[in-house]
Amino acid sequence: MHLLHFVTIGTVIFTKAMFEGRPIPVFNHGRMQRDFTYIDDIVSGVIGCLDHAPEDDGAVKAGGSRSPHRLYNIGNNRPEELMYLIAVLEDACGRKAQIDFQPMQPGDVPATFADISAIAQDIGFAPTTGIDVGVPRFVDWYRAYHG
Repeated sequence: MHLLHFVTIGTVIFTKAMFEGRPIPVFNHGRMQRDFTYIDDIVSGVIGCLDHAPEDDGAVKAGGSRSPHRLYNIGNNRPEELMYLIAVLEDACGRKAQIDFQPMQPGDVPATFADISAIAQDIGFAPTTGIDVGVPRFVDWYRAYHG
């Protein structure tokens, strides 16, 4: 069993609240999109980076470093509707979420996703696990871990 399947605090907060029968805060009245990434996909990207370290060309990089390095976004590259995530969570948990719709939080944005074009080009990284598969696996882990 994996330690944590989806890299998002919101998924954990929502799942915990749903099992405890508490409402979940949903900002921007649910009109949000997020890039939910399965942890196995993240690990695959990190290992791929380790297996394909950049050459030491001695050139000065951004910030003045001469050390070989590259920076990558590792994510799912496919934003999902927050309300769809909640529906998948409801199915996996076997209970309806009590939703507390809230306005947009100051400083938040309605949609986020990872631009994985650099890591895809350099090492062939491509995520393989969508929320339809990953969320039920996460909920199974959550149940087993929390009893």
